[in-house]
Amino acid sequence: MTGVPEIPVQLQVIGSQLRAIADEMNAVLIRSAYSSNIKERRDCSTALFAPDGRMVAQAESIPVHLGAMPEAVAAVLTLDPQLGELYVLNDPYTGGTHLPDITLVSRTELGFAVSRAHHADVGGMEPASLPSQSRELYQEGLILPPVRLDPGVLTVMLANMRNPDERRGDLRAQTASHHLAEARVREIVARRGRDTVLAAMDELIAYSERRVRAGIAALPDGRYEAEDVLEPVEGTLRIKVAVTIRGDELEIDFEGTSPQYAGNLNCPLSVCRSACFFVVRSLTDPDVPASGGAFAPVTVKAPLGSLVNARRPAAVVAGNTETSSRITDTLFSAFGKAIDTVPAMGQGTMNNITFGNGRFTYYETLGGGQGAGPGYDGPSAVHVTMSNTLNTPVEAFELAYPLRIERYSLRPGTGGAGRWRGGDGIVREIRVLEDCRLSVLAERRLHAPQGAQGGEPGAMGRTLLNGEPLPPKATVALSAGDVVRVETPGGGGFGRPD
Repeated sequence: MTGVPEIPVQLQVIGSQLRAIADEMNAVLIRSAYSSNIKERRDCSTALFAPDGRMVAQAESIPVHLGAMPEAVAAVLTLDPQLGELYVLNDPYTGGTHLPDITLVSRTELGFAVSRAHHADVGGMEPASLPSQSRELYQEGLILPPVRLDPGVLTVMLANMRNPDERRGDLRAQTASHHLAEARVREIVARRGRDTVLAAMDELIAYSERRVRAGIAALPDGRYEAEDVLEPVEGTLRIKVAVTIRGDELEIDFEGTSPQYAGNLNCPLSVCRSACFFVVRSLTDPDVPASGGAFAPVTVKAPLGSLVNARRPAAVVAGNTETSSRITDTLFSAFGKAIDTVPAMGQGTMNNITFGNGRFTYYETLGGGQGAGPGYDGPSAVHVTMSNTLNTPVEAFELAYPLRIERYSLRPGTGGAGRWRGGDGIVREIRVLEDCRLSVLAERRLHAPQGAQGGEPGAMGRTLLNGEPLPPKATVALSAGDVVRVETPGGGGFGRPD
């Protein structure tokens, strides 16, 4: 990047080694996992942190996981963790995101290793722990503040979760990734020396900060505002944001956003910050090494008790997926008033669907259309913004669950028109083969993803049960033979059509 000094060769080598450890942690977790949610969809993330709790390296995994991880490490740091100890948490108000995302933190010889994985059930009022009607956090599953993971704690956890054998297997996979990280960190210390690697960590963090500051400095100073809406069970909720750029720093202020409410689209501040960091990195220097330094030039302000900085015990399960997606949409719209290269909105939802009963639980998110940008059409059938998962392959899906895929295809013509066209959504039609429960947490069923620079909106999504539409948030009982059809939104178009 112009104006930023090149990174020295030795530092580049050590940085690559640290990132390789994070990547190998992720590979071990995926390959060892029991649930399709982790081994097929790859709904998990891993990272390494310095001794003071700053992120040093991460696997390129799930944005909403990674940006919130520093607060999890900060919470564990207060407990004075020792080498060889493993800590667990999922509490959204002490560094978590939503309850199904279970985080493990362990000390290494040079800081901390962290893994976060979405488990297919953590208890609560509905199978798969994504109820559409939750009003308090307690209804969404077992709440774990930071605590040392020992056999007693594990016994309590599994006693409160459906399908405990699968949960135990996934937790063992996470634990294995930490054993791997501890061994690899010992190897790099033995090879290069403790002081050298610690100095490299400090410089990698500083280097990321310099590059992001240079990217911010290239943006025009000023204050840029935008707002958008969410689709709760009743009414609408507003996200309002103001971005202020001053030199090489920027401030993101959510004053005017709706107050937290008696539903589950609330999100903790850690999730809000995660969305903000993702957008800033995307627009300034997306190739910068992803360390804590990239977050330093960004200040996030969100009123306590608002939708994006909720107070305990507000329900948050959809805030992590749907509100984080809307925060990114709104922020991109604000930045689009400063620079004309910001792409149109993508599908703006993760299209969460769950099936389950006393015997099985299944969760997935579905891709859709990405927004078009200057010089390119939006890709179709992809996960956008805060999600980076895959769809479960049909073969794995039908082998593991009493469910059958009746149709899985593109949804042609759903991308917004423009000089460059938005990507198309998908159609996924599922027949249930035994009685179970369905929960849907989705967005963009009532408000379309908008185009940019004169481009047209993408098509809204739909969820149908036996041909009848369901609301954006729904939990219903299913009988064997029922068919659930999800039609995901398209992305917005960019530029006026020729």
